[in-house]
Amino acid sequence: MNQVRARARRHAIAKAEDQSQTAIWVTRLLAVLAAMAIVLQATGAFARSAPESFSALAKKLLPTVVNISTTQTVEGRPGLDIPQLPPGSPFEDFFKDFFERNQPQNRSRKATSLGSGFIVDAKGFIVTNNHVIQDADEISVILHDDTRLKAELVGRDPKTDIAVLKVKYDGDLPVADLGDSDNIDVGDWVIAIGNPFGLGGTVTAGIISARGRDINSGPYDDYLQTDASINRGNSGGPMFNMDGEVIGINTAIFSPTGGSVGIGFAVPTSTATPVIRQLIKNGEVRRGWLGVHIQSVTPEIAESLGLKEARGAMVASVVEDGPAANSDIKAGDVILEFGGVNVPEMRRLPRIVADVEPDTTVDVTVWREGAEKSVKVTVGTLKETPTEVAATTPQDTGGEHSVEGLGLSVAALDPSMRERFKLDDKATGVVVTEVDATGPAAEKGLQPGDRIIQVSQSDVTDPEDVARKVDEAKAQGRKSVLLRVESAQGLRFVAIRIDKG
Repeated sequence: MNQVRARARRHAIAKAEDQSQTAIWVTRLLAVLAAMAIVLQATGAFARSAPESFSALAKKLLPTVVNISTTQTVEGRPGLDIPQLPPGSPFEDFFKDFFERNQPQNRSRKATSLGSGFIVDAKGFIVTNNHVIQDADEISVILHDDTRLKAELVGRDPKTDIAVLKVKYDGDLPVADLGDSDNIDVGDWVIAIGNPFGLGGTVTAGIISARGRDINSGPYDDYLQTDASINRGNSGGPMFNMDGEVIGINTAIFSPTGGSVGIGFAVPTSTATPVIRQLIKNGEVRRGWLGVHIQSVTPEIAESLGLKEARGAMVASVVEDGPAANSDIKAGDVILEFGGVNVPEMRRLPRIVADVEPDTTVDVTVWREGAEKSVKVTVGTLKETPTEVAATTPQDTGGEHSVEGLGLSVAALDPSMRERFKLDDKATGVVVTEVDATGPAAEKGLQPGDRIIQVSQSDVTDPEDVARKVDEAKAQGRKSVLLRVESAQGLRFVAIRIDKG
């Protein structure tokens, strides 16, 4: 009996120990899982999971989206062409008489187009694309409940392809909230609502495929790309995030067939919102103007200037009597910040400047003579000429310039050189007389007759100046030297790799 009790006691103790060990392992496992959950939540793996359904969001947002119908008067179809006959043909008079008697009359006719839009104010303000309503004689807005209203054009902005309409409605209209497109990331879910092919309110879903797309449609291209289905008739409709906020205006598609192939583009609200507000307030958009011509900062230019990385926008020239000319901004400066906004690359500067209210004085950070310098400029008002915010200059194509090691020959601007290259008395610098076809200067596109105005941001007036500045760049361990060149295409900066020979 005692032995049985002893065995039972040992069994109970062993079981308790096993249970205790199991509890320890379970506790450890739970701790590991909890830690993994924290890490996954921190990386957004849970926050960005696919929704089970878009139905609740679609039901809420559909009433804020409208269909837009426009009509315009176009000229009638032209008549038939008379066949080309050999001179003196006996049928020439017959065909001429026949076609003149049977030509259709060139009557005007009405053409209809369809698009989309969304309500941004309960008072009846509606946003759409400019190309949806351009040249329209009449504009009608169809609400989600099929109510048809006549719309008036409040204002439009062709540069961003945005227009604002106004309708009269008894009561308050449902409004779509404008969100911040800067908070949307590649891979985030979005839904698009619009009027594809005139079918009426249609919802599609997808993700953000890319940001900052430049499709060469205007000076302020910064499109969001999505694979949510966007087709003809979706233009002007909203793109929503999962919080039900508008983060883009569906504007264009890339398609060889005219239908959706999963590449659609939307104007981000970071671009659209200031335009919408100005159109509602003033009926037009007033943009800031700096008055400079700019070019990209290539790695070679950055290295020659002592910049750690290729960033910013380089001032190739300053427009005479423009805002920059009345400030301390100079040709050769690299604009790194404008009004406290970072300038990561050349093409961002025009949009940053345009967003500044005209007549505002802002701080500008430039890179000059190997260091950052702060200057002030009072922003002007952009005129309709699209190049006046900050026009780009011809880009250098890669290579070098030099007296020795640059693959070119230069000469002073004496009367014989001015006569040879047809240069007037106002021309300055030194003239390029010969370019080695296999040398660094040829790689950068320099040609005989081009003039070198500056080397390393210092004026040059004779070949010795050029040689001295190149030698200084070599002594400083520079891999390239920066030239300011004037040619038939205008002024530009060119960084040329120094050939060690």
